[in-house]
Amino acid sequence: MKSFIGTGVALVTPFKSDKSVDYISLEKLVNHVINGGVEYLVVMGTTAENPTLSAIEKNSIIKFIVEKNAGRVPIVLGAGAADTHAVIDNINKADLTGIDAILSVTPYYNKPNQQGLYEHFSAIAKNCPIPIIMYNVPGRTGVNMTAATTLKLANTHKNIIAIKEASGNIEQIMEIIEKKPSHFEVISGDDGITLPLISVGCIGVISVVANSMIKDFSDMVRLSLAGKYNEAKTLHYKLLEFSRLIFAEGSPAGVKYALTLQGIIENHLRLPLVPISKELEEKISNWIK
Repeated sequence: MKSFIGTGVALVTPFKSDKSVDYISLEKLVNHVINGGVEYLVVMGTTAENPTLSAIEKNSIIKFIVEKNAGRVPIVLGAGAADTHAVIDNINKADLTGIDAILSVTPYYNKPNQQGLYEHFSAIAKNCPIPIIMYNVPGRTGVNMTAATTLKLANTHKNIIAIKEASGNIEQIMEIIEKKPSHFEVISGDDGITLPLISVGCIGVISVVANSMIKDFSDMVRLSLAGKYNEAKTLHYKLLEFSRLIFAEGSPAGVKYALTLQGIIENHLRLPLVPISKELEEKISNWIK
């Protein structure tokens, strides 16, 4: 888990005006976040608009990021689906060269119960050759994985090394931290509450904000982990309004606009996602200025 202490960034996928993948901007983004101080990259997460990418595009993007990263920081690969066997098949077929762990979200839309969630991740754990970070985000999937289920999985499978917790339920998150086995850690999945979650035992965050405001955000995380909360709190409140703004009309539309203002990517998304409103553009622009 030492590789995943601190700030991981869920990378966006830059597109050109014709909606093809913009590899020049992608290289700029990779260098931007690494030079800014990120501890690891997360590839093919929700922020990457991966449901809109073809299998060929996904493989090409993964290979490109691994190449441009050149071993500078660890890489986590998103591998989730509503079908357990599809997840296992995708992992088995993937070229995992340069990949340090898998990030796998709870199955979405079909709403499995807790036993179904346990068996889903157990099946993945038995068939995955590299460490697994589970991802609980009920706001997107429609189902919450309870602390009891998370702890049962952590105690059963040594290659399940962490959970990205984005339930927003701090009591649930604290129960996991309190009762977890020594090989297992909890990672914040919510930018806005990362500091308070670190204060109760999270080891860092997988962030959207860090695509754009990487230096301030990663500094805030490192200060929090070092127990320097007064200094961390200054950065936390500085970034809190930015975090609210970039999520106001959905992710990654907000952070893509911020990255456009910074000259790193162009402001294009694939349907069904669309750019943010002019009103929100003005608010983000004013905040950055």
